[in-house]
This record gives sequence, structure tokens and C-alpha cells, in this order.
Amino acid sequence: MSDNHDPAQGVIVRRTGLSRLLFTVVNSAKGFRFLIQHEEAFQIEFALACVMLPLALCLSTSPSEFLFLLGSVVIVLIVETLNTSIEVLTDRVGEEYNELAGLAKDLGSLAVTFSLILCAVVWITIVLTHWPE
Repeated sequence: MSDNHDPAQGVIVRRTGLSRLLFTVVNSAKGFRFLIQHEEAFQIEFALACVMLPLALCLSTSPSEFLFLLGSVVIVLIVETLNTSIEVLTDRVGEEYNELAGLAKDLGSLAVTFSLILCAVVWITIVLTHWPE
């Protein structure tokens, strides 16, 4: 349940300003904590990101190269997060097998695969560009 819902009043509380920003940060931290504690794929990708992002500073020879390296890694984390949210929501709707639920999960997995391929292509291209140096 969202922190913006007050069950005692039966209404949704609309937060604004700093209060809204604070709740956004708190809810994002909850999501991140869930991913780190329960999602093995995210754990692996995050560990790799912790290695790859400092490496991107060493490998890149221009700000644009650094942004490509950084962006490709962050895209993987974003897509994995969205894929996990699809899986969680699908499981919330029902545990029994449903062809459309299975398809939703497969499509989320495909999106993660595409993001991993993109990341690999960016990193390989930039590394090979500087390999002899």
C-alpha cells in the first residue's frame, strides 16, 4: 500500500513540495532494498555496475564515451527494475498459470536481454577502440 493512502480517512493524500520529494525518496529506498534483498538478477547486475562504473572513468577518453558506458549500465538496472515490477504485479494478480501473465513476464525478460545486449555492444565497442593503447 502506498504511503499516500490514509485508510482511516478512506482518501488518497496528495503530497506536494518537500513532503512529496521525501516520500519519493523513502519509497524508492524501499524498492531498492527489496531488489537488493530478494532479486538475484538485480543483485548480480548491481554488483557488476559497481565494478563497471569506476572502470568507465578509466576507459573513457571523452565525456560522451563516459556517458555511453554509464548510460548503458544504468539502462540495465532500470529495465531490470521495471521487469521485477511486472513480475511482482503479475504475481499479485494471481498465482495460477495464465498465458497472458506468462507472456508479460517473458516480454519483461526480453527487455532485460535487449538492455544487456546494448550494454555489451557499447562496452565492447569502446574497449576495442582503445585496446592497443
